[in-house]
Amino acid sequence: MPIQTGPCEPWPTKLCCTTEGVEAEDLEFWTMVASQVLWGLSGRRWGPCPVTVRPCRKSCMDGMPSYAVLWQSTGPWIPYIDSYGQWRNASVCGCRSDCSCGELCEVYLAGPVHDVQEVTIGGDVIPPEAYRVDNNGMLVRTDGECWPDCQDMGAPAGAENTFVVRYRYGLPLDESATAAVSELVCHLLKGCGGGSCGCKSNRNMTRVSRQGVDYEWADPTVIYSEGRTGLPLVDMWLNMVNPYRLSSPSRVYSPDFKRPRFTSWP
Repeated sequence: MPIQTGPCEPWPTKLCCTTEGVEAEDLEFWTMVASQVLWGLSGRRWGPCPVTVRPCRKSCMDGMPSYAVLWQSTGPWIPYIDSYGQWRNASVCGCRSDCSCGELCEVYLAGPVHDVQEVTIGGDVIPPEAYRVDNNGMLVRTDGECWPDCQDMGAPAGAENTFVVRYRYGLPLDESATAAVSELVCHLLKGCGGGSCGCKSNRNMTRVSRQGVDYEWADPTVIYSEGRTGLPLVDMWLNMVNPYRLSSPSRVYSPDFKRPRFTSWP
């Protein structure tokens, strides 16, 4: 998955504040700032972000030791000890998943997958009705054919003997996300004046007593340290989508799992 340091584009807004006198460039800038802030505080899981990958399978034959044995006519097997200390025989061939000796009928896409925009094999576009997505990340072939088990990684995308998947990943933004980012954009725009923009807060002051009346404000540094903003809609949304204040989505990695390849440069 590409290195991602923020949302791929500004989140949609439905502003409840006036933008009269605000330049379009400034509005776009602070909308992107608000989107970046909420993207980070909510766990860095939102999209959609486009990505192009070239899937490759994990082959059980890769690195197969020379001492692999043949058991009569059943094909090669590799003996190993399982987690319970029992000897097992791992079949090199026979299954129809990522250890298949033939073609794959499903491939893994780093997700969550928002939608699949295009799948090409050797430059030919595969019709959308020929595949589906399971579990937000498994691209399954449904037309009776199977995905290629290998491709020429040295050839450019779309050339002969290539397999390319273009899709978008990330959780979809709903109405509550739109309301949250809209409130934060309005809050940021309130600080626009005198040639500067940003949040206005009562710095270095949390309580005032005057003529028998006490005024008390929350310490903004404490609010920010807890991953909150002090804005009702924004904090309700953050509590809903990220109640445990995760800084990034949880992932499980296996040293034996081969991830799809993508071109990061140029």
